[in-house]
Amino acid sequence: MAKTKRPISARRPNTADMAQFILASASPRRKELLKRLELPFEIIPSSVEENYSNGMAPPEMAKRWALEKARDVAAAHPETIVVGADTIVVLEGNILGKPKDSSEATAMLRKLSNKSHTVHTGVALVQKSNEAVISFVESTEVTFFELDETLISSYVATGSPLDKAGAYGIQDGSTCFVEKVNGCYHNVVGFPVARFVQLVRSEEFKQQFSADIWFASDREIA
Repeated sequence: MAKTKRPISARRPNTADMAQFILASASPRRKELLKRLELPFEIIPSSVEENYSNGMAPPEMAKRWALEKARDVAAAHPETIVVGADTIVVLEGNILGKPKDSSEATAMLRKLSNKSHTVHTGVALVQKSNEAVISFVESTEVTFFELDETLISSYVATGSPLDKAGAYGIQDGSTCFVEKVNGCYHNVVGFPVARFVQLVRSEEFKQQFSADIWFASDREIA
């Protein structure tokens, strides 16, 4: 007598292991910060190129470009929550973008020496299938010690300033430049982690977006 095969039940996917977010940025700093949250995400950089000469106030400009980046990637991934981010460094009303070369990096660091500047990071979340959009901007004041030429040239020689707004990364060798930080440290790195978590835990987020992640849920954590 032939044995009857037992039907194989379909295994329901564990949503905690699925990529529910896309980071629309190639920044290794933002990637590392999101990984610390054990957040299921993948990286698809946006093709949007920022234009900081549009006359907008820097905080609004950072938020606008974060939103443009998120929308750009969300167009091809409507079901997934896309996170866009943009960081702007402002000194005495002037925006300091990413330096084009070592000479420009040196000039920027000379300007920042012995002064306070502001770092604005815009963050936008877009889930196109739900027509869900939320954005915010976080601002942090950073004060530098007076930097001598040896310190500046040594740092520029590492090549580290060339892919960073304002020509420095607070998490790398330039950490010794910083006298004090007033506000969120991770915002200066490139992504305001705490503010992001607070947003994703908010009722505003839960009412608009579809997601199941540990820090946005009311369930008990084992």
